[in-house]
Amino acid sequence: MPYSDTLAYGYFVEVAGRHQDWKMKVVRLPEKVTPGYVRSLDGRHGILSLEMRPRAAGGGYEGAPFVVPGGRFNEMYGWDSYFIALGLLRDGRIDLAKSMADNFIYEITRYGAILNANRSYYLTRSQPPFFTSMALAVYDQLPKESSSREWLRRAILAAVREYKDVWMNPLRLTATGLSRYYDAGIGPPPEVEPGRFDGVYASYAAGLGKELKTFESEYRSGKLDVGELDAYFSHDRSMRESGHDASYRLEGRCADLVTVDLNSLLYKIETDIARTLEKEFSGTLVSGPGRVEESARWYKRAEKRKDLINKYLWNRERGMFFDYDFVHHRQSDYVSATTMYPLWAGLATGEQAEQMMKKALPLLEMQGGIAASTEQSRGRITPEHPLRQWDFPFGWAPHQMLVWRGLLNAGKDSIAQRLVYRWLYTMAVNAVNYNGTIPEKFDIVNRTHQVFAEYGNVGTKFSYITREGFGWTNASYEVGLGILPEQFRDSLDRLIPPEWIFGSR
Repeated sequence: MPYSDTLAYGYFVEVAGRHQDWKMKVVRLPEKVTPGYVRSLDGRHGILSLEMRPRAAGGGYEGAPFVVPGGRFNEMYGWDSYFIALGLLRDGRIDLAKSMADNFIYEITRYGAILNANRSYYLTRSQPPFFTSMALAVYDQLPKESSSREWLRRAILAAVREYKDVWMNPLRLTATGLSRYYDAGIGPPPEVEPGRFDGVYASYAAGLGKELKTFESEYRSGKLDVGELDAYFSHDRSMRESGHDASYRLEGRCADLVTVDLNSLLYKIETDIARTLEKEFSGTLVSGPGRVEESARWYKRAEKRKDLINKYLWNRERGMFFDYDFVHHRQSDYVSATTMYPLWAGLATGEQAEQMMKKALPLLEMQGGIAASTEQSRGRITPEHPLRQWDFPFGWAPHQMLVWRGLLNAGKDSIAQRLVYRWLYTMAVNAVNYNGTIPEKFDIVNRTHQVFAEYGNVGTKFSYITREGFGWTNASYEVGLGILPEQFRDSLDRLIPPEWIFGSR
């Protein structure tokens, strides 16, 4: 638990003393957590505590509840939680969605960032920032009373801190004025399955005349200094912070890119804070001694970022947004679903929206929904270039939900409904035909849950099919139903294929 949380430390020490058979070790983190300290935990990593609160009855304390993604992911994850919260709010579970936001306020306050998940090996890594979107979605459904407004104040101040300390810090803010994903951790990420990096290690081990496992052990322990590998893992860790692990869009170069997705999210945060200050706090909010947040300044930040996004990321000829390599001073040409994020964030102009409808959407729309990338961008699959789960032909719930909302923002309701139907049909037909299977992702070209890229498909290939489904996939069904008109819901109930309604792709 965090150095500053003496309540949590005392609580868990007492629990460990009462239940010595659990053999639970209670560790108080140092006041300053460094990448070196996190690496020193290899082999003894553990769960990180979240918010403790007084019990409603009976005295004592309890943890603020949260929803996990499901399957083997039994922690509170960063960007998963936003989409899960959208599903909870559709279900009327405002209390649980608010509790998850409370845990994020705790993470920002105590750990300095919203973490990839609450495990100690994630202390150097965040995830795509959706906190203002999450907090405002919760606030919209809270009773409009003084306690709700005070909660919103706390949430906005936490968002300001996250924005400044994480996304605008020197590690992530680049000379372009735009930000990048960056994990300051050292060496290979310890959370991956054994053997994940064997192909990466092989040539280095052979060059030194060492057995693969010997080389890996010596490199992991710091006995070997291999600069190229250090750079590789810097990119790999940064890719994991992006949430898109793995994708050939980012592999081997993520730390060199200012991406469309991250900077669209930051624009949304800037405008969220500006509008909330204007609407709820008369334009200003005291954030600390001598520090005042002003709505006008946040609007200026958003306008500046919008100008920079258009300068570096918009490609007028191709009618799409692309990542920019600020090290080699060139725009990427990798077509990804993330090109649509500016629609969701509200920064794309009407003309840009029209261009993306003509040029991006036809490349990404498949029978089963929006693909994570195009096949051409992904490249030909070979033993040396295997499938990556955030590339073609796979589709993911967060991309679908962001694209739907972006299209609705742009007034493209009929296109949004078509894409919703494609995705919900894919979910429904797999659930009906495969004993309720609702996994983390789908092959949306073949409309199947049978995915064998990288780690397989959580919820389908382990010891059992998870009865609870998968968090953001579950949420996407709820959110999608809220967009579909009644006649399409009736067609979905009867499992009428989308090509019968909209034609084939």
